[in-house]
Amino acid sequence: MLTVSRDQNGFPALLKEIHNPPPTISYRGELAALVRPCVAIVGTRRATGNGLAIARSFAKELAAAGATIVSGLALGVDTAAHRGALEGKGKTVAVLGNGIDWVYPRQNAALAEEIIKTGGAVISEYPAGEPSYPANFLARNRIVSGLSLGVIVIEAPERSGSLVTANFALEQNREVFVVPGPVNSENYAGSHSLLRAGARVVTKPAEVLEDLGLLEAAAAQKTLSPILNLTGEQKIIFEALKNSGEPVNADRIQNLTDLGITDINRGLTYLLLKGVIREELGFYQIASF
Repeated sequence: MLTVSRDQNGFPALLKEIHNPPPTISYRGELAALVRPCVAIVGTRRATGNGLAIARSFAKELAAAGATIVSGLALGVDTAAHRGALEGKGKTVAVLGNGIDWVYPRQNAALAEEIIKTGGAVISEYPAGEPSYPANFLARNRIVSGLSLGVIVIEAPERSGSLVTANFALEQNREVFVVPGPVNSENYAGSHSLLRAGARVVTKPAEVLEDLGLLEAAAAQKTLSPILNLTGEQKIIFEALKNSGEPVNADRIQNLTDLGITDINRGLTYLLLKGVIREELGFYQIASF
């Protein structure tokens, strides 16, 4: 078990943006999985077979495209999302609502170990020994959304913790995506209320990648081509790294460029997946070709 505080290198940059970021994060595994673009997938614990299949397929395709899948390790949609990411040979991060020294629910203890062994991470803001109080799970939802560029909601009933996550995402200026379902299904009542409130409807993973501006990065992940064709924030970040003469972290890039941290993280993600830059312990530099 390791711990990183908000003022240390390695603390997730996007998480620093939110209104009440945790002062520290305890983790097992590789926190570097959060350097990739992160997409959260959430939904009901009592998902239908179809909902579980959708969560699994979305996670698998997004992970294969280079995104890290973030969820809460709960039964139902969360579990399907983590397993889908593993099937896509990608990374996934589970956010606990209890101390880092044990897994809840216990049925997912083996899944947590698999996440860690494949380069992902299990994280928590709570100290070792913290029980799984109900209020903790609501609070951890702000971390699930805060780590992510967007949140995908799959099968959220009218009263669902997934709606809490979606509301946190909106407060944090993250995208909220909803997979629609039958109008007479109770499992989609909350999902459809999000759509009425302005969430984006999605029916396939490519739409998420497109809306988050990650299609080019996904293509780069498949081709592994280092050919440069940089525009906008990507070019600005590349020039800042080139001129710095040493590895720098995201905060330093912000000082050098005046870009917002969200733009910086999006640009860094593209450059990492393109193979243009490399990262070590939260510091970035131009890769050698």
